[in-house]
Amino acid sequence: MNTSKPLLLALLFLSCAIARAEGDYRAQALAVIKHDFHDRGQATIDRLDNDAVQYVCNRYSNDPPSDLSDMLEAEQLDTVKFPADGKLLGDWKKGEKIAQSGAGFTWTDRPGLPVGGNCYNCHKISPKEISFGTMGPSLYRYGKRRGTSLSVQKDTYAQIYNAKGYKLCSPMPRFGHIGALTEEQIKDLVGLLLDPESPVNQ
Repeated sequence: MNTSKPLLLALLFLSCAIARAEGDYRAQALAVIKHDFHDRGQATIDRLDNDAVQYVCNRYSNDPPSDLSDMLEAEQLDTVKFPADGKLLGDWKKGEKIAQSGAGFTWTDRPGLPVGGNCYNCHKISPKEISFGTMGPSLYRYGKRRGTSLSVQKDTYAQIYNAKGYKLCSPMPRFGHIGALTEEQIKDLVGLLLDPESPVNQ
């Protein structure tokens, strides 16, 4: 019993030192980033600020404890604002243009210009598009597999609006939550994914 005490004390000291070093490392890294990044056009330094979700995902390397994740996911889902008119299916042709566009929000873009979703950067959507990313799941035949019921429409709209309500550390941007895409644009993307006439479902 006595021989294990020094070992336990050493381990306790080591864990405290690691936690302190990790804290110092994070603070130093943030200081360097804030020193080297500057406002340019609409890309302002406040983009480096973390909210609770980003902080937790960074702190736990995108794998937070389930109770914390569940709580924050519920909070994020509560931020979703559905259209007042109750209509969720927009024009799939407009949705395809939004999915193809990566415009907006960069420092060279003029503020107020329409922002694109850049969906093909992470997803396979239409089979006609030969260039697409694989970070996100394939969305090909999304509507064909799920149908077009109101619950599916709401679920699809909400995931585009704030994907972190479904998976806290999802790399997908919170398009509606941060104001990147408008209500109409999100409706058009829902149309792209669900409309039977969309190339996604052919």
